[in-house]
Amino acid sequence: MVNKEVVLTYEGLKKLEQELEFLKTVKRREVAERIKQALSFGDISENSEYDEAKNEQAHVEGRIVQLETMLKHAKVIDEDEVKTDVVSVGSKVNILDMEFDEEVEYYIVGSTEADPSKYKISNESPVGRALLGKAKDTIVEVQVPDGVIKFKILDIHK
Repeated sequence: MVNKEVVLTYEGLKKLEQELEFLKTVKRREVAERIKQALSFGDISENSEYDEAKNEQAHVEGRIVQLETMLKHAKVIDEDEVKTDVVSVGSKVNILDMEFDEEVEYYIVGSTEADPSKYKISNESPVGRALLGKAKDTIVEVQVPDGVIKFKILDIHK
């Protein structure tokens, strides 16, 4: 992860920056206050509140380092540069699932932003990888654990 480029949309970049700001300003203070309060209970050798607060502090600090590293290596996709002739990161793609005759729109994003429940799929996922670089009306076959699924690209837009 240290030197891996993190592909983000502008929306994804803002989301990570907001999370980092929240952790540095609000969450750090809350955890420090919990540690201070737990210390006031006395003996820390059997103080579960202290242990929990220290564990949370470690988690928060770890996430801050992770976010700073991701932001340091971020490559933001310029929406103006997203082409509509072939699928790329930043594209919205309407596809037809040929097995179930269902149309779905996916937003191709970097792995950091992927959220299948919101139809945001990673460029590194099997479906995302198969769609990248393909043009409208192309039929794409994707190897999945259950076999092979076929999609037809109906439209590519921003």
